[in-house]
Amino acid sequence: MDDIDDIVREFLIESYENLDQLDQDLVALEGAPGSRDLLSSVFRTIHTIKGTSGFLAFSDLERVAHVGESLLVELRDGRREMDQHTTDVLLRMVDTIRDLLGCIESTGAESGIEVDGVIAVIQAALDGTDVTEAADAGTPDHAVIAAPTPAPAAAAPTPAAPAPAAPPAPAAVRVAPAPIKPVAAVQVDVPDAPTSRATSDSSIRVDVDLLDALMRQVGELVLVRNQIAQLAGSDSDAELTRSSQRLSLIASELQEGVMKTRMQPIDHIWSKMPRIVRDLSSACGREVRLDMIGGDTELDRSLLESVKDPLTHLVRNAIDHGIESAADRLAAGKPSTGVLTLRAYHAGGQVMVEVRDDGAGINPERVAAKAIERGLKTVEQLEAMAPADLLNLVFLPGFSTAAAVTNVSGRGVGMDVVRSNIESIGGAVEVDSEVGRGTTWRLRIPLTLAIMPALTVRSGSEIYAIPQVNLQELVALDTQKTQEAIEHIGSAEVYRLRGSLLPLVRLSDVLGQPRGDAGSAVIAVLQADNQRFGLVVDRVLNNEEIVVKPLAAQLKSIGVFAGATLMGDGQVALILDVQTIARRTLTGEIVDTDQRATAGRATSSAEVNELLVVGIGSGRRVAIPLALVTRLELIAADRVELVGGHEVIQYRDAIVPISRLARSLGSYDDDAGEEIPLVVFTRGARTVAMVVSEIVEIVSDDGAGHSTVDDIGLLGSIVLSGRVTELLDVPAALTQVDPRFYDDASDDPSAELGGTLAAGLDPRSAEMVGV
Repeated sequence: MDDIDDIVREFLIESYENLDQLDQDLVALEGAPGSRDLLSSVFRTIHTIKGTSGFLAFSDLERVAHVGESLLVELRDGRREMDQHTTDVLLRMVDTIRDLLGCIESTGAESGIEVDGVIAVIQAALDGTDVTEAADAGTPDHAVIAAPTPAPAAAAPTPAAPAPAAPPAPAAVRVAPAPIKPVAAVQVDVPDAPTSRATSDSSIRVDVDLLDALMRQVGELVLVRNQIAQLAGSDSDAELTRSSQRLSLIASELQEGVMKTRMQPIDHIWSKMPRIVRDLSSACGREVRLDMIGGDTELDRSLLESVKDPLTHLVRNAIDHGIESAADRLAAGKPSTGVLTLRAYHAGGQVMVEVRDDGAGINPERVAAKAIERGLKTVEQLEAMAPADLLNLVFLPGFSTAAAVTNVSGRGVGMDVVRSNIESIGGAVEVDSEVGRGTTWRLRIPLTLAIMPALTVRSGSEIYAIPQVNLQELVALDTQKTQEAIEHIGSAEVYRLRGSLLPLVRLSDVLGQPRGDAGSAVIAVLQADNQRFGLVVDRVLNNEEIVVKPLAAQLKSIGVFAGATLMGDGQVALILDVQTIARRTLTGEIVDTDQRATAGRATSSAEVNELLVVGIGSGRRVAIPLALVTRLELIAADRVELVGGHEVIQYRDAIVPISRLARSLGSYDDDAGEEIPLVVFTRGARTVAMVVSEIVEIVSDDGAGHSTVDDIGLLGSIVLSGRVTELLDVPAALTQVDPRFYDDASDDPSAELGGTLAAGLDPRSAEMVGV
């Protein structure tokens, strides 16, 4: 019996691999019906399944494969053309075979799967008769959107290094709906293919559980190596030091070798995409060409499985929501066929996977309106958001822009699950979109979960680990000037780093610990969720390779930890979840209530105001109330244009007049650089930008030390940071450029949602200083 079980197991493994390739070959053959190589590949696969299933006495499987083979014989002999109906019938046969294999895998028999219907459908196709009744009476319906693809369980392990089974599917698939019913026709450029399937003698099948166990043991070895390295570092024994170094080298090489055995190309999950795109395009009435780039990019097998469902959802979302119908695309001046591109590549120690379409894009104003309609955000919250922040609302639970609920989308369950699934493996999801041009979803995925490089830091008496993949740089605060270096915008702390304002988050505040010595603090500059911020820690320790251990349920509920690890000295260090920390702190979820109340009183009081200090040349400094400023931008000098003798720029799909503040105040404009700092003011639908020489600082004005001057465009002067600074008469300066700036704001609702309120500079915006 054991011998028979082994044979069945090998049959299941080989058949699953062949079916995945069969999906690709049939979709490709529909687009290139004259390809003899593709047809021969399909025929060999079905013939092999038929022969082996007969040998193993799986009669239903043999019957389905036999009648399908008869249809393929007609294609091979030229008695039939490979049209869309024939493709549909053959794909239905593949689905039934896959269901039968799944049943055999789980129960050891074919029971429970009805095959008479699909056999009748195939036979009707052979006879050229009406297949409507046969189709209705057949096997259980398969999803048009994505055929079920049961993954082999422990009884049928996935090979670590599978031998190439067939020529790779073409990277470009053209899908176009038929005139009568939306079933896609497929067109491909087929490369020359070998006449037979290659078999490699240099690869073997290895049980995945064995690889997982081996990886766990390597992880324990890395922990022991770290412990011995720490002991050797504190001992003067030269022989122990040399042995420790040798152990470290061997452990690193073994770790690298084991990790390589777990790596699989992302093409393993991409191979199912042509079939999914074909079926979904047919259901949605779209014409879509699928391009796949970088399919040989490798990922840890466990991560590959975790990425499969989110990637499939993004592909479905791009076709259903992104790419327009052929008529709409032609009306917009686009080709009737939309392009969906999958791209994978390595960047910064991570694997980047992009899903890009050239469809309608995501309209931020429509997103904002939907967020209000579903009660997810208020108007006030939306008005304070930049367009990039509005796009991220699509990740909120319950959010959907679909007009109606269908079997494809519309229930508001999807993008939030995509993000949570990717973040659960230490990755991140980003979205870029341009209305009318398309959308790009970008997945950042770690190479492996088991062992990762990390920076260990200390906060209070505890040690924490920051994944190196999120770390950009370290900044040591000047012991003497720490308080001066950190500025405040409302209740938020920021640090000026090479001219940019960097939002700060104190790790001690996140963890509810007392703050340490400010003089010895270090800023770890981190990147998460397309947001750059500084995490203030008490002390930086070492760069180490750490072994990731799962968290207990009690710690998981805290939400700011991604795992734990054991240090060389036996201490346990918690691994920080940088994405969660960024999302909570930079959106104000972790804010001390007393601090927030104090900030609110200060904001409402007329005694203390925030002032933006700018330079205007000739050494002059001018202060502008921060509450009136919408944004700060840095633009190229050649973007300034002349219209009717007035300077303007194209800014956010509008023509915006600009004013050179130095000239308005009778000073020399000495800004001759390639880039120009702008202070942008917006009221309703009207926008004005002021050119300044430099952005100096943001300071608080307590109302003391004021003097008045009788000068056009100025309200007086004040001493700020030890220097006399002029106070700008903002209304006078703005109406000089646009006399209607302070007319009633536009009644256009898009201005209410789309415009950014002049409610102060938002330190969370990546465009806060135009970089």
